[in-house]
Amino acid sequence: MKRLARELPSKRVAVVRADEVETITAIGTAVSDDMVDAVLIGPEKGIRESADKAGVDLNGIEIIHAEDDDTASRKGVEEVRSGRADVIMKGLVATSSFLHAILDRETGIRGPGALSHVAAFDVPSYPKLLIISDAAMNIAPDFDMKVAMLRNAIIVSKALGIEHPKSTYVCAKEVPYDKMPCTMEAARMKEMADNGEFGDIIFDGPLAMDLAVSKDACRIKKIDSPVCGEADLLILPDIEAANILYKTLIFLAGGELGAVIMGALNPVVLTSRADSAESKLCSIVLSGVVASYGREGGS
Repeated sequence: MKRLARELPSKRVAVVRADEVETITAIGTAVSDDMVDAVLIGPEKGIRESADKAGVDLNGIEIIHAEDDDTASRKGVEEVRSGRADVIMKGLVATSSFLHAILDRETGIRGPGALSHVAAFDVPSYPKLLIISDAAMNIAPDFDMKVAMLRNAIIVSKALGIEHPKSTYVCAKEVPYDKMPCTMEAARMKEMADNGEFGDIIFDGPLAMDLAVSKDACRIKKIDSPVCGEADLLILPDIEAANILYKTLIFLAGGELGAVIMGALNPVVLTSRADSAESKLCSIVLSGVVASYGREGGS
């Protein structure tokens, strides 16, 4: 991700309530390494104090003063709507205020599709990036929402240079079974993929998690699939399954990630309080890469 970001023209990130040490540390690194540009929005005194604590040089970085969450959120969205910024990022702002400004039907950046969370993981034990959705946005997505989640994740995959993402819908079984609704949804999704409705991807499903990421499991279970053991993109049945996998990859598997909210007119960075500084940086970088891909007509 970082290599791609350095090779592409820098995109501008509007950071809403940038008066937070962890956020401004990540932004400072991204800007100093020529991966993005930034505009910092929020109480100017707090932003400068946070930058001092983080050791971040604000020279050349624009600051837009805003006293409260609602004002900062509106100003951040306006930066994006006007074309002065390409990405909007949540800092020390209430999620409700941040999303309200983004989704406002008159002044927001609501897109024609549905919002979904897409995370790209670098896991030491897996030989390539692993993209999962949706660990943070949609609680109990119906089938149409899962189709939207897949479409959003495909855009992220292609932005990262994965031209033909090997994709699956992860379930507890690898055959459709009417007592497990997710397996039936996975089979419907495979029919859509076979009909070309998701473009040039490689899709198989349902697949259990072991089959998605382990060639040994595929060999032992005698499962022959073009996705087996080589998945790039995983759709999970609900937020519990996705969130459990997300946090397992971080806290037990040592994974680092970048995450982006897709489905708005521009990429949205909505990091977790528990995300490391490196993960916040990767999320900023990923959003810039996705913004560059969309601007160049890739989506």
